[in-house]
Amino acid sequence: MAQYFEVHPDNPQPRLLKQAAALLQKGGVVAVPTDSSYALVCHLDDKDAVDRLRRIRQVDDKHHLTLLCRDLSELANYARVDNRQYRLLKLGTPGPYTFILEATKEVPRRVSHPSRKTIGLRVPDRKGLQLLLELHGAPLLATTLIPAGETAPLNDPQEIRERYEKLVDAIVDAGACPLEPTTVIDLTPMGMGGGNPNRGARR
Repeated sequence: MAQYFEVHPDNPQPRLLKQAAALLQKGGVVAVPTDSSYALVCHLDDKDAVDRLRRIRQVDDKHHLTLLCRDLSELANYARVDNRQYRLLKLGTPGPYTFILEATKEVPRRVSHPSRKTIGLRVPDRKGLQLLLELHGAPLLATTLIPAGETAPLNDPQEIRERYEKLVDAIVDAGACPLEPTTVIDLTPMGMGGGNPNRGARR
C-alpha cells in the first residue's frame, strides 16, 4: 500500500518530502506533481526500480524516459551540450520543456534511447518537486503518468491513489497540476551541426 503525503503546493513540508526521498533511495517508485502533470519517478541508478517504473507505466525500452534535474549545473553530467544548445536550455528552464540531448556515459544504457543514445532532460518549475530533487541529491528518472490504453495524463491525486496505491510506493499530493503537455525540443541536430531543433508534444 502506497504512503500518501499531502504537501502544500507553495510551501512544501520538508519532513514529508524527506520520507518520499528515503523511499526513492530504497528503490521505490513515487507519483509526483510536475509543472505539467503528475509523473512516476525513481532512482536513476536502480535497475530494478527503472524496470518497475516501465512495468507500471506499461512502456518498453524504446519509450523515452526523462531525467528531472534541479538546475542546469547537473545537465553536464548526463548530456553533451555545446554553447548554442546551452543558450536555448537557459531560456527554457525551469519550465515544462523536455530537451532531447546526446547522452553521456554517465547515463546507464538501459535508460537512454536504445537506437539514438539520447536522453530527455528537464528542469521542473514546481516547488515540491524541486525540494524532493534537492533532498534526493541527484536527478530522478521520470515518465508522465498516463494509464495504459489512455491518452491523457492523470491530474487528480485522489484518482491516482485509487488506481495506483497498490503499484507505487508513495504518492505526493500537492493538488492539481496545470495539465498542459510538456513541449519536447530535440536539440540533437544542433549538436551535430544541424539546423533548427524539432518540437513536438511528449507523453
